[in-house]
Amino acid sequence: MLPYFLGCPSWNEPAWRGSFYPSDLRPSETLARYAATFNAVEGNTTFYARPSPQTVQRWAEQMPAHFRFCAKLSGDISHAGDLREHFAATADFLALLAPLGQRVAPLWLQLPAAFGPSRLGELLSWLDEFTERAIAVELRHPAFFARGEDERLLNRALQARGVERICLDSRALFACTSRDPAVLHAQSKKPRLPVRPTAFSAHPQLRFIGGPDLEANQAFLEPWLDKVAAWIEQGLAPHVFLHTPDNHLAAAQALRFHASLSERLPGMPALNLTAAEPAAEQLGLL
Repeated sequence: MLPYFLGCPSWNEPAWRGSFYPSDLRPSETLARYAATFNAVEGNTTFYARPSPQTVQRWAEQMPAHFRFCAKLSGDISHAGDLREHFAATADFLALLAPLGQRVAPLWLQLPAAFGPSRLGELLSWLDEFTERAIAVELRHPAFFARGEDERLLNRALQARGVERICLDSRALFACTSRDPAVLHAQSKKPRLPVRPTAFSAHPQLRFIGGPDLEANQAFLEPWLDKVAAWIEQGLAPHVFLHTPDNHLAAAQALRFHASLSERLPGMPALNLTAAEPAAEQLGLL
């Protein structure tokens, strides 16, 4: 079993067919095939819409017990008014995902850029309402990245509660000068914020947003490989998620990350590449 959690923004990526997935793989089989290689996924789908109970049950049947589904709170909780008004909605959301059990860890709260220091008390009240859950928070307001008192107060409050501060690193994306529409779209949507590597619990969280050139991304990943290796050596189990602009190469980027990390940590278990052999051979990873 891997000593860390590795994955992509989703498992249902049609562009992976014929590379990471067999070309004839049915949509209903993608989760099981994904989970045969990776042990975590970003729960982006739950931000946009709540899944049906039947869908959650299917996920529960296909996700191994050690798998981690980092479910994002739906946008009508995280992006709609005071968080303290959404205790009941949050409880309902958690009840919906209950069939996944311990696989929903941590629960992700991604806050809008307008959520600033004046609302810190609101955030802490919400966190204190759900202390039994492992939670990670992604913030985007510039004041929380200014190395001032607002950021210090935030970090102290999160660390005291064992709540992770999700680190989003989009430097590779914004260093890309491609005029490809997928790159331009990603650059228009993704935040461009200073990098804040933190470990406030046993499970530090990294979201790396790269460009379409995996070799060019490597220079930005090298410091993260050192950081993740150090965390693992300290006994932590970080979560690492790899993005590319349209995520067509996200799985390939994740495979490359693990290969590079294994060079730093001899004895690292190999990924199960049965599902990924065509892509790995195509990308020169084997």
